[in-house]
Formats: sequence, C-alpha cells, structure tokens
Amino acid sequence: MAKFELKLPKMGESVAEATLTNWLKNVGDTIEMDEAVLEIATDKVDSEVPSEVEGVLVEQLFQVDDVVQVGQTIAIIETEAVGSTAAPEKETVKDVPSEVVAKVEDTVVKAKEATQAVIESTGERFYSPLVKNMAAAEGISQAELDRISGTGKDGRVTKNDMIAYLENRSATPAQASQTPVATPSKETPAPQVAKAPVSVNGGDEIIEMTRMGKLIAHHMVESISKSAHVQSFVECDVTNIWKWRSKVKDAFEKREGEKLTFTPIFMEAVAKALKDFPMMNISVDGDRIIKKKDINLGMAAALPDGNLIVPVIKRADQLNLVGMSKAVNDLANRARMNQLKPDEIQGGTYTVTNVGTFGSVMGTPIINQPQVGILALGAIRKVPAVIETPDGDFIGIRYKMFLSHSYDHRVVNGALGGQFVKQVADYLEAWDVNREI
Repeated sequence: MAKFELKLPKMGESVAEATLTNWLKNVGDTIEMDEAVLEIATDKVDSEVPSEVEGVLVEQLFQVDDVVQVGQTIAIIETEAVGSTAAPEKETVKDVPSEVVAKVEDTVVKAKEATQAVIESTGERFYSPLVKNMAAAEGISQAELDRISGTGKDGRVTKNDMIAYLENRSATPAQASQTPVATPSKETPAPQVAKAPVSVNGGDEIIEMTRMGKLIAHHMVESISKSAHVQSFVECDVTNIWKWRSKVKDAFEKREGEKLTFTPIFMEAVAKALKDFPMMNISVDGDRIIKKKDINLGMAAALPDGNLIVPVIKRADQLNLVGMSKAVNDLANRARMNQLKPDEIQGGTYTVTNVGTFGSVMGTPIINQPQVGILALGAIRKVPAVIETPDGDFIGIRYKMFLSHSYDHRVVNGALGGQFVKQVADYLEAWDVNREI
C-alpha cells in the first residue's frame, strides 16, 4: 500500500488560500480518480477538489471552516502500491544496533504525541493544524495561546495573528526592561464597545446569514473603516448610444450570437478613462501606492439569492467592443450559475456597478478593497433637456443617466476623482452614431 497526499491545488495566480466548507468523503470511504473529495470556498466562489488517484481516504488533516494555503496537504489517500508508486521500504540504519534504533523511534513517537497533546481546541476556541504547529514550534502553551486575540472567523487565531504575536513577543523583554509601565498586561483585554441589544418579538423570524452574506458584510465594514469615501456625480447624455444600440443590436446578435447590452459600452469608456488617468488604477499598501500595469475591470453582478459577486475582465483596455461584449455576457451568465473560477474574481483594479438595473437613479457604492474607486451607473431616463444649437437653444427629449463615482480620499483628491468620472461621461456623450461593429 502507498499513501498519496492530496494537496490544495493552485487556483489562479492571485489565489493563495481557501476555506474548507464541506467534506464530501469521510475517513474509510473509497475514492475514484477525479472524484470530488471536498468543497472549498475562495472569497465568494465555491469549488470542488477532486482526487488524482484511486484509493481509500485514511486521514483528514483539516476541519470544516479551516483556512488552507495553496499547496498544503488536505488529506491522505491510501492507494494500491503499483510499480514506482509503491511506498519505499523503511531504510535501516547501518552500524547501529536494532535495539537503539527502536528506542530512538519510540522516543520520537512519544515526543510527537506529547506535542500534539499540548494544544487542544475547545468549544469556544478552535485552532487549525497550522496554528497548532506554529505554537508547538515556538513553545507556546495552551494558556498562552488562549490569550491571543484572533481576527479570523468567530475570533479564530489565524497565521497572521500568530506572526504578529510572535513579533511582539520577541520584542517584549527589551521593551519591558526600559519602560515596564508602558507595557500593557496581556491579562487585561482591550475595551470593547457594548452592542446595542436587539429586541425579538414572538412573531419575528430569525434568518441566519449565509456564508457569502457574512463575507460581504465583513468586506463592506472593513472598506468603510479603511478608506475615506468621497463621491462625485456627473449627469451624462447617452442619447447617441441609445439610438446606435437600437439600430445595431439585432444584427449584432444575429452575427455574434450575443446580446449587445449597454454594459460593455460603459466598460469600454471606463477602460479608456483609466488609461487617461492611471492614478485611478492603483492600490494602497500601508504608506505605499501600487500603480497597476494592467486595467482589470470588475463588474458587480447580482445573484439569484440577492447577493452580489464581482467577476473581473482582465486587461479590459485591450478588448474591442465585440470582445468586451462576449466577456461581459460570459462572466455574467456563469456568475448566475455559480460556475466562476476563483481566479476570475481576483485581481480587479477598478469596479463598475450598474445600480440602474434595479431602478436606482444613482447610488453611492462602497469601494471594493484594495482598489481606490468604484463607479455606479444609474438608470437611463427620458428627460426634458436644453439642447444647444447654432440657431439657439431649445427644449428636447434626451436619454440621460447619472454616473456616481466613489473614491478613496486618502490617495485620490477631488480634482482627480471628478475629472475621471467627467472623462467617462465625455467618452459616452461623444459616441459615434455611425460606428461600425
């Protein structure tokens, strides 16, 4: 018999970890090649991890809700030893008496058992195998580990929490020798703001938030607490676009097999504006600004359960309108069917959300971290407007919409934020009604 290590596969260049959401196979179950063993979730996308071999599942190394790094071993599968896949025989130590070897092996086994027994999860505190291994390697006791504040789900201690704690731990003795009064006691928890009580009456219905809902809620609160949100608004005349699309949409669908919506037209204008204003295509990392080389546009798409997901169009500025239409339709359709790959919702540098789909005239969207801007497209409306002509002004019916731009005022000032959204509007208003597609 041979043992095969099932590892978390690489799911995209920007995906480093995933959350284990469900075991599809239990210990002792027989597994066929390419059969799904477990389910994982990366941000908002659920995926299955298949087995590369046939065999029997003999060990599960992680539990549900654990965070697994790409490349980590998730499970052990016992397979039939065939040819080169057979497990190598245990090597013997030459010139060493067998009783000495046996004694050393017994000592190693006992040491491993003692190490594993040091750290245990309880009903209130769960520790992943990675955290346990780090604690054992650094000599952290159960009591000390229980005092570490966790930033993970339900207050769990994560890898980053351990790294931060160990860095402070190593610096504590030096600091204590200089100014013992300035060193806070680890026994004293940080003051917490009391939550306002929520009254529940007898006829009220309590609905548990979905996993995706919890992720979105955390992401939104984190964005508001991190970025200084400011908005700029521009009203845009899209009459030319409305008339042009009405003229070409049937021929486009017949030729390309794709519907021509307004979204790819808007995305094309945003991509052009980002090339004109590259400092909107950035991210913030502490005190550093990362200027992105590629323009990767995220587009918020509504799911059947009411949640939103943001698939990303990579290198959007390099696509023509036909390519943009195909990308928009493909990602939107697969988003609704929960068939997006993890890498297809990663790496966005700027986001566009169409609030007009729900009838909203305008909106003030929350920035999708770590980006610094997001554009909301309002509903297109027929409105009376002043039309300027060489012969004078007159009132006419025009198709108009509002563009709402939210941006991070830490790094984007009002001039840049306003000029960018105005440039998007200028591209849309200058649409060529005779454009070929």
